[in-house]
Amino acid sequence: MSKFNLSRRAVLRGMLASGAVATVGLPMLEAMLNTNGTALADGNGIPQRFVTYFFGNGFLLNRFVPSATGANYPLSEQLQPLAPVQDYCHVITGMDNRCEKLITHHEGMTIFTGYTMVNISGLSSNPGGPTIDQVVADAIEASGAVTPVKSVQIGISRDLSYMDGGTTMHNLSHRGPSQPLPPEFNPQAVWNTLFGSFTPMNDPSGPLRSSVLDAVKGQTDALKKRLGQKDIQRLDAHLEGVNELQKKIEAIPPACMAPTMPTETNPNVNGPEPIIPVNQIMSDLIAYAFECDVTRVASMLLVGGAAGTVLYDIGTNNEHHLATHNTDPNVQNGIVHQGIVYQMTRFSDFLQTLKNKTDPTGGNLLDNTIVYFSSDCSEGWSHSVKAQPMIVAGKGGGLLKYPGQHFSQPGGNPSDVLLSIVQTFNPAAASFGQLMQSPGSNKPPPGSTTPFAGIKA
Repeated sequence: MSKFNLSRRAVLRGMLASGAVATVGLPMLEAMLNTNGTALADGNGIPQRFVTYFFGNGFLLNRFVPSATGANYPLSEQLQPLAPVQDYCHVITGMDNRCEKLITHHEGMTIFTGYTMVNISGLSSNPGGPTIDQVVADAIEASGAVTPVKSVQIGISRDLSYMDGGTTMHNLSHRGPSQPLPPEFNPQAVWNTLFGSFTPMNDPSGPLRSSVLDAVKGQTDALKKRLGQKDIQRLDAHLEGVNELQKKIEAIPPACMAPTMPTETNPNVNGPEPIIPVNQIMSDLIAYAFECDVTRVASMLLVGGAAGTVLYDIGTNNEHHLATHNTDPNVQNGIVHQGIVYQMTRFSDFLQTLKNKTDPTGGNLLDNTIVYFSSDCSEGWSHSVKAQPMIVAGKGGGLLKYPGQHFSQPGGNPSDVLLSIVQTFNPAAASFGQLMQSPGSNKPPPGSTTPFAGIKA
C-alpha cells in the first residue's frame, strides 16, 4: 500500500456559528515527511527556526560568567536556571560590543544588529540597520520557505523606558533604521495573529478556540481515517494542547489592558504585572506556531532596555533598572542579583518549552531552533558594553555544536557570532552588519566578515 502523503501547508477548516471561517494549523505529522523522516514529503528540509530573547539592564559578571570554559562548564549562580537545558546552551563571554557611539543602554543593542545606532539626540536613537531576526527571516523567505507569518514580535513587560526616545530601546525587532516592529504584549492578540481566532479583542465572552475545534471536527475525523496510529495520537495531542492553551489565555486576568493615565510618562500596567504566566503563554504560542509552521522567526522582549519594570514576583518593590545602577554592594548582591536570576529563569522556561515539544523526526523543537540571547549592557551600574555576554541555544537542525560550551573570547567581536548564526540559514552570507567605519569614529566598525567557528558543528 502506497504511503499517504500530506502537504505541510494542510490545515483543518470549518464554519463557526457566526459564519466566519475557522482555521486550525496541523502539527508536523509523519504523513508530511519522506520515507526516512529527514525531509518533508515534497523534498524540502525540516524547518529551522530562530528566536531572539532579551531582557534589559545587564548582569553581574562576577556572578554570571562560568569559572571554566569548554563543554560541561560549571553553571554560575546567574546561569543556574539553565541547568535543565545546559547541554543546548553556548555561553559566550568577553566579547566587546563595537558600537561606535555611547549614550548608555542604546549602544548595547548593537549586539542584535551589528550597526552603530543613528539619529542620536540625548537619550534617543534608532538602530543603524536590521536586527538579526529580520536578516534570518529574509534568508528563510529567500530560500522559498514562505510561512503565513514572516515573523512575530512579542513583549512581556509593558513597562518600557519612558526616558529613552527613538525606537532602539522599545523594539527588539527592526526591519531597518526607521522600521521598528513593535512587540505585541497581549497573548490573545498574538493568538489571533498566529492562529486566526476571529474573536473580537473587546469581547472576552465570545466564541474562542473551543468553538474553532468544534467547527473543524468534520475535517478532523476525515483526516484521521487516512493517518497512521502515531499521527492520530500526535494530532489528538496537538488539538488537546490547543484547547489547554486557550484555557490558559482565558484564565489570565486583564493585566495587559491599558491602565488609567498615570502621573508620569510611563506606559506600564498600573500595578504588578503577570510576568511569569504571560512569559509561559507566549512561549507556548511560539512553540505551537513553530510546530504548525505558521512562522519560523520570533522575538521575545521580556523586560525592555533601561526599562522601569518592577519585579514584584520576587518580593521587592524596587524598580530593577534603578537598582542595577545603585553601586551599594548590598543592593547589587541582593535585589539586583535576585532580579537577574528571576529573568534568567524566565529565559530557561522558554527554552524548556521548546525542548519539551516533540518533532516527528524524534527530536524536539529546540533541536531545530536557534535562540539568541543578550541584554543592553554588560552590567547596569556601569553601562559598560565591554565583555557583553551572549547565549546561543539550540542545535539549529544539527548545524550548531552539541553539547553547548562556554567560550571566553576577550576583545572578540559579537557580530562574528551573529554571522555564524545567519550562515546556518544562508550559507552564502559573507558578512553581517556595518562594515564601514562611521565618519569621525576611531573605532573599528561593528560588523563582521569572520564567522565565529566555535559554535558550528
